[in-house]
Amino acid sequence: MCCPICANSEPIPSWKREYLTLAVTAGFQHLFRASQFVLKSLGRAFFFCMGFMQIKVKGKKADTTEAPILVVAPHSSFFDAAVNIVAEIPSTVSRAENADIPLFGLLLQCSQPVLVSRHETNSRRKTVEEITKRAQSRGKWPQLMIFPEGTCTNRTCLITFKSGAFIPGVPVQPVIIRYPNRLDTVTWTWQGPNAMTLMFLTLCQPCSNVEVEFLPVYVPSEEEKCDPLLYSSRVRNIMALALDLPITDHTFEDCRLMISAGELTLPMEAGLVEFTKINKKLNLNWDNVRSQLDNFAAIADISKGGRIGIEEFANHLKLPVTPPLREVFALFDRNGDGTIDFREYIIGLVVLCSPANTEETIKFAFQLFDLDGDEYISEDEFAALLRSSLGVHDLDVSKLFSDIDVKGIGKISYEIFREFALAHPEYAKLFTTYLELQRYKVLQTKDDSDDVGTVKNAQSSTASDESLSSSDKKAD
Repeated sequence: MCCPICANSEPIPSWKREYLTLAVTAGFQHLFRASQFVLKSLGRAFFFCMGFMQIKVKGKKADTTEAPILVVAPHSSFFDAAVNIVAEIPSTVSRAENADIPLFGLLLQCSQPVLVSRHETNSRRKTVEEITKRAQSRGKWPQLMIFPEGTCTNRTCLITFKSGAFIPGVPVQPVIIRYPNRLDTVTWTWQGPNAMTLMFLTLCQPCSNVEVEFLPVYVPSEEEKCDPLLYSSRVRNIMALALDLPITDHTFEDCRLMISAGELTLPMEAGLVEFTKINKKLNLNWDNVRSQLDNFAAIADISKGGRIGIEEFANHLKLPVTPPLREVFALFDRNGDGTIDFREYIIGLVVLCSPANTEETIKFAFQLFDLDGDEYISEDEFAALLRSSLGVHDLDVSKLFSDIDVKGIGKISYEIFREFALAHPEYAKLFTTYLELQRYKVLQTKDDSDDVGTVKNAQSSTASDESLSSSDKKAD
C-alpha cells in the first residue's frame, strides 16, 4: 500500500495503517456522538415546545451487543420520534422520501439511517441485506430502531409485523409507546388530519403525555431464527399483551389496496382484505390482488357500498339469473349475506374458479359446444347448449358470443375459446356446475327408471302369483 499523495513514496508500515484506521474510526465515532447530542437536544426542545413536558420511560434499554434491534409499536404518529430521544438516537429504517425533507432530512441522515423505497422491490431486498449486515456486526454499527408495522395506525390494534427486523435472527428488544391523553391529537394515518393540523391541535392542549416502555429482550429460538414470520408473530403477541390490544392480519399492503379502492370510486374499506392471511394461504402477490381489484370495481355497484349482488354478477357474466348461477354465486358469498365483497371475490376466484379452469375442462367444454365437430363453435351451437343448461329457451347470448369472438368472424376457434376461458375463470366454475347438475339429473332419471322397472316387475310377479293361485283353486 502506497501513500495516496505520492505514488513514489515508501510503503506505509502495517502499524501505521492500523493507527490511521483507528484514528479515522475514532473520528467518525466522535462525530456520531456529537450529532447524537445535537439531535437529542433539538428533539427534547421540540417536544417541550409541543407541550410534552416530560417523556415518561419505563424499563431499561438494552445494550447494542445484547439487542442489536429495537422493535417499536404501535406506530401511529411522527411524535413517535420520542423513542429516538430516550433510546440515544439509534439508526432507523425510514422511507427514502424522508431524506429529502428540508432540515428534517439532514437530521435524519446524521443518525446513519437505512433508507427504503416501499414501492421498489429491489430496494426492499437491499434494505434487508443492510439490516442483516448491521444487526450481525457485533456492535460495530449503532443500534437499529424499526417500526415493524411499516405504516401508521390508530393504535386500536397491532397489525402484522413485517419480517425485516426478524430476518437476521438476532435478539430484539420490544419497545411499546403510549399516549395517555384525554384527547387524541397525535394519530397520523391514511385518513384524517394532516401533520400541520395535528401539531396545531397538540399545541392547543395545555399538556400532552407520552410513555415509552422497554420490554425484556426477546431471544429467538432456533425454530424462530429459521422462520422470521413465526419470530415476528410471537414478538407481536408479547407486545399486544403488554399493551392490552388485539392483533389483526392487516398490513401496509391493505392500506395500498384501500387507497387504490378509493381511486376506483369504491369505498376505501373495500381494500381491507387481510392481505397477509390471503397471501399466506393462497400464495397471492400484490400485483395479482391489485389487478383483481380493477375487475371487481368494474362489476361492483357503487350504490350497494362497493359489493356485488346477484344482479351485478349476472350482468358481468352476461347471463340471466338462473338456479345454476345462484348456486355459483352462493359459493362466492361465504357469509351468506346475499352480496360479495372484494375479499370473497378474490377467494372465490382462486379457490373455486381457478382449479376448475384446467386445460382438460376447457377442452371438454369446447367439445360439448362444438356440436358438428368442425373444430369451431358457431353462435347457434353456443346458444343451444347454454339454453339447455340454463333452462332458458329465449336466452340471448349474442353479447357474450361477440365478447369471445374478438375477430368478429362469426365462429370461435379453440385458441380463442381457451384464451377467453383463462381470462374469465368465473365461467369455468359456472360450466362445471352445469355439468354437475346435468349429471345429477341423468342419475336421478336413471334411478327413477330403475324404481319404475322394479315396481312393474313386482306388479307382474304379483299378477302371476295371483293367476297361479286361481288356477290351483280351479284344479282343486
